[in-house]
Amino acid sequence: MTVATEAAVSAWLADRRPEMIDLLGRLVNADSGTYDKAGVDACGEVFKDFFRSLGLEPTTIPHAIFGDAIRAELPHPTANDPRPIVLLGHRDTVFPKGEPQRRPFRVEGSRGYGPGVADMKAGLVMNAFVLAAFAKLGGHPAPLAMLVTSDEEIASPSSRPVIEAEARGARVVFNSEPSQAPHRITSGRKGGVFMEMAVTGKAAHSGAFYERGVSAIEEIARKVQALHRLTDLPAGITVNVGTIKGGQTVNTIAPWASGEIDLRYVTAGQRQPAIDAIRRIVEECSVPGASATLTIKGEFLPLEETPESRALFTVYNSAARDLGFEVEATFTGGCADSGLTAAQGCPTLCSIGPVGDHGHTPEEYCDLDSLVPCAQALALTIMRLPRDQGDTTR
Repeated sequence: MTVATEAAVSAWLADRRPEMIDLLGRLVNADSGTYDKAGVDACGEVFKDFFRSLGLEPTTIPHAIFGDAIRAELPHPTANDPRPIVLLGHRDTVFPKGEPQRRPFRVEGSRGYGPGVADMKAGLVMNAFVLAAFAKLGGHPAPLAMLVTSDEEIASPSSRPVIEAEARGARVVFNSEPSQAPHRITSGRKGGVFMEMAVTGKAAHSGAFYERGVSAIEEIARKVQALHRLTDLPAGITVNVGTIKGGQTVNTIAPWASGEIDLRYVTAGQRQPAIDAIRRIVEECSVPGASATLTIKGEFLPLEETPESRALFTVYNSAARDLGFEVEATFTGGCADSGLTAAQGCPTLCSIGPVGDHGHTPEEYCDLDSLVPCAQALALTIMRLPRDQGDTTR
């Protein structure tokens, strides 16, 4: 790939800043909390219109409960390596219905604010304009696919099979979660398992017939302490009971209780022993007459660094330096869909989206000045991928 072609793509992206901000505003104001299928699908229509404006007909992967997945591909019929380069991102947010109406997209100085602005609608804007740059100017070394998913915030129950199938046929995956200031991308992520324990006891009047009751709350309280003792910080394993519910009335022995458990771990080999230990604690009750069950509600796989992903980072870091900024690769306990793609053996870079912070809160923001440089870095990285099937990134 010639320097002139790289310069042309970079220059085209540099001129798109106002359009990027306009699209970001429309996406942020499109209400798309994970459980609002209609809203998530309406947000998806914005992408479908964008893809059609490039002459690309999107594919919809429908789902009855959660939002549909959307995919668009820019072909390259003469590529030596026919596997697509995949740009990945999710459009759902953690916020309740009506949040964009309560605090719509706004710009203050160089920052954009609003629900989901950084996590991760800015990354989707970046992906869309990188796709547009190659659709208009060419220069991509292989087919380029953009996949927009719908339920990452709850561990992708509907999107996981779509993402895994995409990764199995992909050359590389770029997941455009937000990078952290100044430009920190993610080289590794913990895996996460979200579980629910349900405890059954027996109701009784707490004053007149205390001895007839079996307290589910007492049982779950004992379990919480045992579960938290499974945390092994040096090994990177944490167990947290994040919510507790239970009981009937203050003067009734609690007939039921439930709690949500969050497990985080570093390597795939740590998962099963931790699950087994949690299950033993949950299912073995110490209050006579109590019983309990454990249910896995959602799961992320760890993003583990590989020689191929390190090679991919080297290409990305070189592109960033040529554009005038430094990139640092860090490890985080947070989870993302990148773990799903890496687990399929596909080289994956995560958190290469525009810089942002305070996700999942009203203070969430995106550094609008990072939209263009991050898009340029991604585009140059794509252009610098080796062109033959014997490349070093696979």
